[in-house]
Amino acid sequence: MNWRKPLIYFLLYATGSKIPKYLEQIKKCEYLSAEQLEDLTNNKLEKLLLHAYNNVPYYHRTLSECGAILDGRVILENFQNIPILTKEIIRNEGEKLYSKDYENRKPYKNTSGGSTGEPVEFVQDKQYDQWNTAIKLYFNSLLGKEPGEGEIKLWGSDRDIIKGTVGLKERIINFLYNRKFFNSYRFGSEEVCDLIELNNRFKPTVYWSYMESALELAKYLQANDKHFLSPKFAISTIGPLAEDVQRQIEEGMQCKVYNQYGSREVGGIACQCRYQGGLHTFPWFNYVEVVGENSKTIQDGEGEVLVTTLENYSMPLIRYEIGDAAVVGDSRCLCGRNSFQLKKVIGRTLGYFKKSDGSLVHSHFIVQSLFFRSWLKQFQIIQDRMGHISIKLELHKGFEPSEEDVKDIKKKTRILMGQNCEVEFVLVDKIERSPSGKYLYTICEI
Repeated sequence: MNWRKPLIYFLLYATGSKIPKYLEQIKKCEYLSAEQLEDLTNNKLEKLLLHAYNNVPYYHRTLSECGAILDGRVILENFQNIPILTKEIIRNEGEKLYSKDYENRKPYKNTSGGSTGEPVEFVQDKQYDQWNTAIKLYFNSLLGKEPGEGEIKLWGSDRDIIKGTVGLKERIINFLYNRKFFNSYRFGSEEVCDLIELNNRFKPTVYWSYMESALELAKYLQANDKHFLSPKFAISTIGPLAEDVQRQIEEGMQCKVYNQYGSREVGGIACQCRYQGGLHTFPWFNYVEVVGENSKTIQDGEGEVLVTTLENYSMPLIRYEIGDAAVVGDSRCLCGRNSFQLKKVIGRTLGYFKKSDGSLVHSHFIVQSLFFRSWLKQFQIIQDRMGHISIKLELHKGFEPSEEDVKDIKKKTRILMGQNCEVEFVLVDKIERSPSGKYLYTICEI
């Protein structure tokens, strides 16, 4: 019996949370027609643009200049004239992107995942956070999991690497949602065996995992004769899920695997349904565009992903360049939902580095150690041989890395890779993209 589900909802109602209300709204509109969903999104866009024009200094200027707001009225026909919001603009404009009333909205700060080597800081608020939680509950439900059913979160934790534990708040939330957290930053054979033991004892309904971590688990299960009680399904995220990788994970874990796409700055963006076709977007939460070279929406082919957050009024992100590419095309899903779909997301991947003892460690821990260094524009981390990490640094003009920052980055790299690891910094004029045009910010060459 899943006694946790009614307890979770009781606590949500008792604390005045709007998550149940938002979830109810989502379920009422998930099967709307394409025209009805467009009307829903347009209404939210108009409300957001008017708020941004009246309350956000940056948008008061740009929305009138591009014709999206004329004489105090929203002109959605000019929406695609709104300049693309880049990380550089966010850094340069700073608090001019904050709403005048953001302090009244129970705000908090978050950061981008740093997938371009250029992490930035954002302001989000309670309304956004509760909508984002409702989105997570929604796509878990459409895949077959209810709140309180067992879940293993195969994830990365800086706190666990440095201090050896997750925080008290995380432990309480994990207990309430019946979630076991397993740190995938260190993921050698010994850790995989520990995970399998936890799995067989806990018997989870679902895994929520880094794509690379689920793949490494699947490879181990295929290569070793280990008893493994398969979950009902797994959700793969934080990295693009190619079809061959999806099949390999399914064969190893003996369960269905679904692709989910999101980010820290905008929350949930899209997820596969049970038919495992394209990724359904959530037009009641984020407005998603895929654009070509002229910054205009394309209907077919590959383009850049832009996201407009419809429920973060503290710091609206309008046509935000998230840094990923996606493929779109004319497609209908057998599930009957008419929301806009991404056929495939072509993002930047995180990966594992290798230690001399044969164990694997996730590179994202080192990536995060480079966040918010005032002198750093972009970076790329390369393991070119065992026991050696090379970090390419593209600096802001007129800046140099501080000695204290360099020591801190080396220290955190060695926490993960071992105290004998050699860490080399290489100053470059520009971080080059791969021949395919992708920006690879971690590379393992061994």
